[in-house]
Amino acid sequence: MYMFGSLITAMVTPFDINDTLDCTEAQRIAQHLESTGSDALVLSGTTGESPTLTHAEELDLYRAVLDAVTIPIIAGTGSNCTHTAIAATQAAEALGVHASLQVTPYYNRPTQSGLIAHFTAIADATQLPIILYNIPGRTSVNMTPETIATLAKHPRIVGVKEAGGCVEMVRNIRALTPESFIIYAGDDGLILPFMDAGATGVVSVASHIVGPQLKQLIEHQQADETAHSQAIADELMPLCDALFMTTNPVPVKAAMNQLGFSTGNPRLPLVPLTASELDALQKALAPYA
Repeated sequence: MYMFGSLITAMVTPFDINDTLDCTEAQRIAQHLESTGSDALVLSGTTGESPTLTHAEELDLYRAVLDAVTIPIIAGTGSNCTHTAIAATQAAEALGVHASLQVTPYYNRPTQSGLIAHFTAIADATQLPIILYNIPGRTSVNMTPETIATLAKHPRIVGVKEAGGCVEMVRNIRALTPESFIIYAGDDGLILPFMDAGATGVVSVASHIVGPQLKQLIEHQQADETAHSQAIADELMPLCDALFMTTNPVPVKAAMNQLGFSTGNPRLPLVPLTASELDALQKALAPYA
């Protein structure tokens, strides 16, 4: 129905015992996600620890996963430097990725006109579809619905991942943009209220573990079978809460390690779960182990 489907996984980036990018394990994880319902994958996003990946590692990751799966790959090529974002997007495009996820510039704190200029410059420099990424809790800047609507007029800016946690924001974006403009929830726990407000689906973390359940939840919601979708959401809530007990992606990497994958530890400055946090995570994982 949509070019990237309704269930996108923001994939973890696995590191080996030496803290080196593990492309073989990345391929294994990507294949697992494809087989459990993910319609597309975001690589080197927030969950993929993009702040600590080198540009060479990002390109190696894209190459490896492109070779491993058939679903679309969305590359997290955003930056707080417009020139860097353009260069990273063009390099990913040359490898054959299918779209780019562009985060709002962090630390600089641009104005709304600055955001429009930034994203327009990137969109003008590539042929890739671009999904905007609004996550004010990490970037200290919030795109307004009006700014998103202005950017939606660009032929290559096709959607937004809205991770500000505000249902009214989604409702306003939907009211100001064409039906073809895609809105994704950026939080697993808010899929249903965001879809009620006009979102298409979710860019998920929990889908590493419960992809089939999330796919069913979305399909029930799309079919107006809200009792079924709410029942699944209620069942998944303890797991979703556990996956965000501390900074993402620390819990989901620990969860994947518990389930037989080898994602390694998060890179510094993130640190692994404490013993008590790991115990709480294991209890939430028990129904899915």
